[in-house]
Amino acid sequence: MAAATAKTYPNAIAGGIDLGGTKIEARLFGAGYQSLEATRFPTPTDTVETFLQALSKAIRWLEETSGRGSRLPIGIGLPGIINPFNGAAMAANIPVTGLDLPAAIARKIGRKIPLINDGQAFALSEAHGGAGLGARSVLGLIMGTGIGAGHVLDGALPYRRNIAGIEAGHLGLPAPLLERHGLPIRPCGCGRKGCFETYLAGPGLRRICQHKLGHALPPEDLGAAVANGDPAATGVLEIWAALAAELLLTLHLTLDPDCIILGGGLSQLPQVTDHLARAFTRVRLGPMALPDLRLAAHGDSSGARGAAILAVQEAAKE
Repeated sequence: MAAATAKTYPNAIAGGIDLGGTKIEARLFGAGYQSLEATRFPTPTDTVETFLQALSKAIRWLEETSGRGSRLPIGIGLPGIINPFNGAAMAANIPVTGLDLPAAIARKIGRKIPLINDGQAFALSEAHGGAGLGARSVLGLIMGTGIGAGHVLDGALPYRRNIAGIEAGHLGLPAPLLERHGLPIRPCGCGRKGCFETYLAGPGLRRICQHKLGHALPPEDLGAAVANGDPAATGVLEIWAALAAELLLTLHLTLDPDCIILGGGLSQLPQVTDHLARAFTRVRLGPMALPDLRLAAHGDSSGARGAAILAVQEAAKE
């Protein structure tokens, strides 16, 4: 539930909303995009209307908490893509597929809100005062309820025809790799089969646990078992890292970034960068220099922070 607050922040410069499959996070930012206040709402997944109601509450909370009302620039990061011609959205983890989402939000709250793919928002945040500071080519990879990515080049979002990030979670896992680890090809929420997301996202890691341990451990419990030296749990994490390394390799070979910034709940697994770096090194192509693997500097706030950066940029154009 949203936390009530009587304090307002008239010096707030923007608000950002990070839409996820389990929560809607609203965060208010001040100078330098420092977080001032935040709250979360559960993400309804039953109907479009309940989803829009929850999103509207998050927007109103930002307007009221800032004390600036509709004058506050607000941006929304979402996991999915939007058709640039008719506004139709597609997302695997929120109930908006087929909906003209920009228009629906505008009708609900009475003003237009800029939208950005959550992977792009994450990368934009980390490239501006985050873990990607100083790098020319920054790739952000979110591993949470779903898998998403974004790319920033020389501090700016490269042109993408759709309002989309890099839909890395919906690239196909190599079937021989699944066979090697005794994992079946599974259907994905996007409608395809065998996507990386089916095993790399949080629910996917649970599936690996089910197959290898006989029960579906939550990621945090698996992490605790790994930290305590449990060999079976460590084996599960190594399988997950081997699958993730194939995705890292694909992104490396196509975009060749200076660094890959890891975010989302699974980036908090114990020694995750070490596990991934070892697996990544095993699949590298010849002598190619691999990108640095880094943890997000702004943690859970990075997606909302990137959306707020976009909101300020868009407001400056008006």
